Amino acid sequence: MSDSSSTPLSQAYGYGIVLGLGFAFAIFMITVTHILKRFNNEVQTSEMFNTAGRTVKSGLVASAVVSSWTWAATLLQSSGVCYRYGVSGPFWYASGATVQILLFATIAITLKKRAPNAHTFLEVIKARYGKAAHFTFIVFGLMTNMLVSLMLITGGAATVNALTGMHAVAAIFLIPIPVVAYTVSGGLKATFITDYIHTFAVLIIIMIFALKTYATSDVLGSPAAVYDLLVKAAQAHPVSGNRDGSYLTMKSQGGAIFFVINIVGNFGTVFLDNGYYNKSIAASPIHALPGYIMGGAAWFAIPWLTATTLGLAALALESSPQFPTYPNRLTDSQVSAGLALPYAAVALMGKGGAIATLIMLFLAVTSAFSAELVATSTIFTYDIYRTYIRPTASSKSLVWMSHMSMVAYMLVVCCISTGLWYNGISMGYLYLLMGVLISAAVIPATLTLLWNGQNRWAAIFSPILGTICAIVAWLVTAKKKCGKLDVDCTGSNDPMLAGNVVALLAPVVLVPLFCLIFGFDKYNWQSMMEIRKVDDHDMIQASGLDSEAQRQLERNQERTESEEERRKLNKAFKIASFVTVFMAIAFLVLWPMPMYGTGYIFSKPFFTGWVTVGIIWIFCSFICVGLYPIWESRATLVRVLTGIVTGKAPPVVTMAIEGETSGDMTPEKEDMREGSIS
Repeated sequence: MSDSSSTPLSQAYGYGIVLGLGFAFAIFMITVTHILKRFNNEVQTSEMFNTAGRTVKSGLVASAVVSSWTWAATLLQSSGVCYRYGVSGPFWYASGATVQILLFATIAITLKKRAPNAHTFLEVIKARYGKAAHFTFIVFGLMTNMLVSLMLITGGAATVNALTGMHAVAAIFLIPIPVVAYTVSGGLKATFITDYIHTFAVLIIIMIFALKTYATSDVLGSPAAVYDLLVKAAQAHPVSGNRDGSYLTMKSQGGAIFFVINIVGNFGTVFLDNGYYNKSIAASPIHALPGYIMGGAAWFAIPWLTATTLGLAALALESSPQFPTYPNRLTDSQVSAGLALPYAAVALMGKGGAIATLIMLFLAVTSAFSAELVATSTIFTYDIYRTYIRPTASSKSLVWMSHMSMVAYMLVVCCISTGLWYNGISMGYLYLLMGVLISAAVIPATLTLLWNGQNRWAAIFSPILGTICAIVAWLVTAKKKCGKLDVDCTGSNDPMLAGNVVALLAPVVLVPLFCLIFGFDKYNWQSMMEIRKVDDHDMIQASGLDSEAQRQLERNQERTESEEERRKLNKAFKIASFVTVFMAIAFLVLWPMPMYGTGYIFSKPFFTGWVTVGIIWIFCSFICVGLYPIWESRATLVRVLTGIVTGKAPPVVTMAIEGETSGDMTPEKEDMREGSIS
């Protein structure tokens, strides 16, 4: 734990931001929920709470994807790998975690097409394979959510502790409380709105850091100044495995190993995290594809530029007296805990840098944790409670279960995070480990939606056996390398690489093997179409709305997708398949591999161009996920603000059926779907 007397900020800042900012935001979001009920005719039914009415448009989908994928690790771990390996680290982090979001767009479209009424991806598993596979994937799904939540809370708490001296355990228990408060009040819809606000603020702070480092700082102030200091840093501390020991090359052995681990682990945390399926379910049918592609492309700039700014600034400034660890370098444990970023911010901007970092990390942690709360609660509510305990549960009971499961999950996460803190298990360790534990389920889960030949035995046993093989590979490699199994050894690159690769690729052998043994399935996709929505009539009738509003809500709920929407989904699937694969190849091969293969060491003009592209990209990201959602939602915003000013709720309107009709709140025509979100 950091000594509060040696931290850039006092404990008052820590408690002020965690509690003050946290509860201020919770009160704000609870107020927004009531405003939308009063002036947008929204009722917090089970369907609305867990699916946001299935009507979210592309701008908010994109901002939600960016927010959910912007963990503490996105900012802290990317800066840490930059500190270790130089300019290659930020790119490998960003590219190795962007392709999953892009490729998931195909899964999102497929889910909308084949299971239009699903609430979780686990319902799809049960519809196709039955109870045994359902139980298997419930375990993997909850394990994924738990690992992500633990990384969020431990990484956030470590940063708060390092910057303010606030006890890490206090931060662990206090950070989630306001998040639970506003998520319980607003459900998935609140998550989308907070995702947007948090993403807006985080992007602003990243742009401030970038412009300060490369344009206005008295300490650095230009790419040329940073370049010169990186050259000196490589002379003083050459990087083992990098071309000529330079921090200015993509030719990095350690960076390449991290790249593979990063890709494997992040396939698990996207394709098995119910939060991403929540967002695809919540998206209106014609907005899922552009939302995920915009979100993936916009997100790339966040870890790339953040780490290229603050990770490199840490290397450039650590020999200066203003650096917190001067005259010592950061230790491996400090880098693993994610402290390269906050220490660089302090060296760059002093107290202001510490405050900006604290706010940025707090917003990233809380918005992503809100998504994990909804993801986990939907699993407990629909896949456990509604499926096996009370199949006839009313909408009110399902909402109550969602609330209770969020509170229980928060307590479990806090208790486990405390244990990890006292045992020295950092965010960086969990980040490398997650692929070992969950990635064996990625291929079976994906094939469930994409291939009708996978049988239930392959779906059940390949994730289990693949995980066992991965854990064995991880521990045996660690034992052979170090002769002992401790945190440092098991968390090193080679054991983690072995475990991650085995986890992802074992099903490549196991799935065909089980299909050959037990026969190929000939699934017709029909049982997925039979997944039913919740009957929300009880909560609609108790909503207090007038009878016409209640009748319209019930008609909206009973509506099924039109043939026009299904045609558009089929077209979107073809587009997604091409665009996402092309973009993935561009990020993984076409852009980085020529520089890696040639071992090119950046010249000063090339480095300047590299940084300039990153800054331009972050401004484009801000337009996509910061400004575009406001424009897209302009009609709703005007209607709600008009209602607030006049004190009158808008008239109940009918739901659009054709064209751009999938239930947004901002149609250009008279027919509008009530109770939805732009």
